[in-house]
Amino acid sequence: MSRRLFTLLVAAAAALLLVPAALALRVHVRVEGKTQTIFGAAEPSLDVKANALDALESASFAGEFYYHVTVGGFGPYVDQIGRYPAGGSSGWVFKVNGFSPPVGADAVTLKAGDRVLWYWATFGPSGGPPTLVLRRVKRGCYRVLAQDDAGRTRPARGAVLHFGGRAVRARTGSACVGPHRGPVRATLKGAVRSNALA
Repeated sequence: MSRRLFTLLVAAAAALLLVPAALALRVHVRVEGKTQTIFGAAEPSLDVKANALDALESASFAGEFYYHVTVGGFGPYVDQIGRYPAGGSSGWVFKVNGFSPPVGADAVTLKAGDRVLWYWATFGPSGGPPTLVLRRVKRGCYRVLAQDDAGRTRPARGAVLHFGGRAVRARTGSACVGPHRGPVRATLKGAVRSNALA
């Protein structure tokens, strides 16, 4: 084999290896478990192939956690993440940019910059739990929003901000915590934990 042909073959092989990386999207992924955050409290960005199920796969690889998919009549269904299998009125659901799509995770095509949240939910007569969204208003001050499945938000009155071993109640959904170290998170009974902000 000539040196030139060898060089061309090596270049072609290298190009084929780079194609998957070039086709990947960078999206933010977080996985909130039944009792704790499983992956990505600060919503890190990951390379994802195409859809919300791929986002879970990327997070599972990055965070080294287990998940399981069952294929049923309506397509793939995530029936377990971490230690908790779905059962009864509880299971694993997802949102993309705060909205809960009415289709399976494999049918939701993502675009760069999207935010994917997988979380444990127990459903009741009024649906699933709201998810909390934490926003910084100004240095040391935060606003907590409760987001429903349609992406609508309202102030999360009574939420608790957690930071550095301390806690402050956000009676109106907003509170200032003053100077602090480490990330801030929000919780509220009956709601999914918020993202973390440094």
